[in-house]
Amino acid sequence: MKPMTLTLTDQQRLEKLARTAGRSPRSMMRFVLRDGFEYCEWAVRESLASQADVTRRGTVPHTEVRRMAKGAIAAAHERRSRKAA
Repeated sequence: MKPMTLTLTDQQRLEKLARTAGRSPRSMMRFVLRDGFEYCEWAVRESLASQADVTRRGTVPHTEVRRMAKGAIAAAHERRSRKAA
């Protein structure tokens, strides 16, 4: 099998993507080959944005999320019961 080579532009793109993702170009190449540059660049941008959002807003404890979900389900059941009556 013939070895694959990247154009200079793609090499620079890979290096920038790897640097942004905190990976080596060699390890990033595996994902680029599997998913393509566009998807990998999008995924890294979104990952960094979500990390920044968690840092800015914080997180909600699991027990609080469960309590809120149960409340929403109970309210939906109550609305359905009133409509059926």
